[in-house]
Amino acid sequence: MRVTEGTNFNLIRDNIQRSRGRMEKLQGQTATLKKLNTPSDDPVGAAKVLEVRTEKVNNDQYQMNAKMAQTFLNNSDHALSELSEILVRAKEIALSQSSGASSNDDTRIGVAEEVTQLFKQAVAAGNRRIGDRFLFGGYKTTTPPIDPEGKYVGDDGQMMVEIGNDVFISVNVPGFEAFNTNPKRTPDLNGPYMHNRTPASKDEAGPENVNVFDELQTLRINLLTGNIEGIRNTLERFDQAHSNLVAMRARVGSRIQGIQSTELSIDRHNLTNAALTSQLEDADMAQVVSDLAKEETVFKSSLASSQKLIQPTLMDFLK
Repeated sequence: MRVTEGTNFNLIRDNIQRSRGRMEKLQGQTATLKKLNTPSDDPVGAAKVLEVRTEKVNNDQYQMNAKMAQTFLNNSDHALSELSEILVRAKEIALSQSSGASSNDDTRIGVAEEVTQLFKQAVAAGNRRIGDRFLFGGYKTTTPPIDPEGKYVGDDGQMMVEIGNDVFISVNVPGFEAFNTNPKRTPDLNGPYMHNRTPASKDEAGPENVNVFDELQTLRINLLTGNIEGIRNTLERFDQAHSNLVAMRARVGSRIQGIQSTELSIDRHNLTNAALTSQLEDADMAQVVSDLAKEETVFKSSLASSQKLIQPTLMDFLK
């Protein structure tokens, strides 16, 4: 079969264009340090990289949620710790003033003023907030959960945030639970923090409720009135309230630990995904440079051989 000049020309042109295309691709990899620059380079790999990047964006949001939750819980723990210290001091006062032999009207009036200050500190701790959001109000985060008289005006809402894929955690401790040893037995069953709850009978409700703020007020009144028996009765109740705060702190601590474990898991997952993305995307520069040098040689050889196939010159052929 006779090979025409046109056939030779088309063959040479196609070879040169393919060689130039390979060189351009290798030069692009050299410039970007990546072997996957367009979806057409590796459709399957590009789809996997896109999936990994989407997962990375989700994980970044989970970590932001986790940091916010940890901030809320850490500040809640500090406030509960402050309340615990206040109750310890209040019990010390009650213990020292629970005997007529070790106290008198003047000393009781004097320490009653300290209890008043402890009460104010307790209210301030109960109204602790981050920015404009109160920690212990349940869903009611925009208004103080404790009024000046020590009454709880929040609700029992648990604010849940997603810190991992389908992993939710409560970022708050409602004062409804923190400030009462047995919320079902709170005196005001129709109060704002008992909404949507069915009052239990005495047997079902369990032991009598102890409220942090009520006990401080009770101690102050007993000190002012010289009620020694009333002062003694507060000792055990302060212990109950303190134990409840310790339990709340333990619950907060377990949540913080859970958040930290989830963050570590996400970090490890991100590292695995980063390694996978690098394997799919990053170019082996030693291999790329070697291939580019070979392709330049092929390109030059194609140009040189074209002069022998087309005589006397390409320009003459085109004429």
